[in-house]
Amino acid sequence: MSAAESTRREGVVIACRREDGRWLMVRRSMHVARAPGAVGFPGGEIEPGETQAQAVIREAKEEVGIDVKPIRCVWEYDWPDTPWYLYAWLAEWVDGVVTPEPMEIAEVLWLDAEQGASHPDALHTCAPMLAALQQAAE
Repeated sequence: MSAAESTRREGVVIACRREDGRWLMVRRSMHVARAPGAVGFPGGEIEPGETQAQAVIREAKEEVGIDVKPIRCVWEYDWPDTPWYLYAWLAEWVDGVVTPEPMEIAEVLWLDAEQGASHPDALHTCAPMLAALQQAAE
């Protein structure tokens, strides 16, 4: 096992789409360690003993205050030069009012795929993830 594999950290990102086709995206708080101020999707680290789907449910509630039903993982990403491996999940918004956790989320954005992919502050993962999400949601 390589050093990178032994320190590997896995996370989920959650994608919910409104009926008008806009995706729930967020601007990360300046208080977070990774990518402060960047635009992406809510999500976080998978905790020990937790499945990806369980992490999707927990992170959606913690970060943006909503209850979701995980549908499926639609995209994976091995972040170069970091220990992070991400799973992007399509999820159905079941209940709750979007209420961002201010220490993690500075702003909630509802963006269509083109806006999300081309946003000047978007993480480089947004464009390929949105392409996979658009295909999966159709």
